[in-house]
Amino acid sequence: MLGLVKIMKILITGGAGFIGSNLCDECIKKGHTVTVIDNLSTGKIININKQAKFYNIDITDAKLVDIFNKEKFDVIFHFAAQISIHNSINDPVNDAYINILGTINILNACIKPGVKKIIYASSAAVYGEPQYLGIDEIHPLECKSFYGLSKLTGEAYIKLFCDLYPLDYTILRFANVFGPRQSSEGEGGVISIFLNKMLQNIPPNINGTGDATRDFIYVKDIVTANLLSIDKASKEVINIGTGEKTSIIDLYNMMAKLLKFNKQPNLNPQRKGDIFESFYNITKCRNILQWQPQYPLEKGLKELISSISSST
Repeated sequence: MLGLVKIMKILITGGAGFIGSNLCDECIKKGHTVTVIDNLSTGKIININKQAKFYNIDITDAKLVDIFNKEKFDVIFHFAAQISIHNSINDPVNDAYINILGTINILNACIKPGVKKIIYASSAAVYGEPQYLGIDEIHPLECKSFYGLSKLTGEAYIKLFCDLYPLDYTILRFANVFGPRQSSEGEGGVISIFLNKMLQNIPPNINGTGDATRDFIYVKDIVTANLLSIDKASKEVINIGTGEKTSIIDLYNMMAKLLKFNKQPNLNPQRKGDIFESFYNITKCRNILQWQPQYPLEKGLKELISSISSST
């Protein structure tokens, strides 16, 4: 057992990104020594806590092992990834190069320096179109995108590496995460996209009727689940969500009310390949991590909006 009270050397790949940078801040608050690896292709250097050591390097770089040998990390949080479903379909080679070969490169680098545990950020995309709701960890895995497949392949490599070497793991499959520092560009989360448009007094777009549902989880809850995984959930795969479903139109109306935004959304045709309904069964994370979300959707939205107002 590593123990949260012990000061550890922690590496966060993708630590300049949305979730990774929020986790970095909390690790530093707890007194851990944190290193961030990020190539800044989507992450922002302004997100990186000034108390963290930073290496501007790609996770596929062969020199990564030199950093591991030098720093001798205890725990790796692996967030660095190509995360766009549609980019993965348009360029599956690049998606596989980053998400599969990058993960293998990290795993290889873990072995000789004696890393104790890797905690891997996976996704609901590994499940594909739900066959039942809420989705639990034994739900069939039938990916509908190369992104989902590359994340699932990363999971398989982690499991096998940890069978072959003295390395522990926890795989966390995140639902739809939102919170401060999330990008509204490209295929950003729907909440960040809606928020960006509403703050500019522009009606956001909704694909389809708005009846599609998602499980929205605030980033602070995700950070807590990751920290608990340091000391728990040995060789486990766990869904991290709220266990609650919210339709996109209900989300829109909730945000419009909080922001006093009175324009109607633009309804566009449903995008091909989009999953209609999705939310998690979170029994396993409650039992194994002794964790449950502390931020219902409205509470998380209020905090997010407040954080943006205080920074402007």
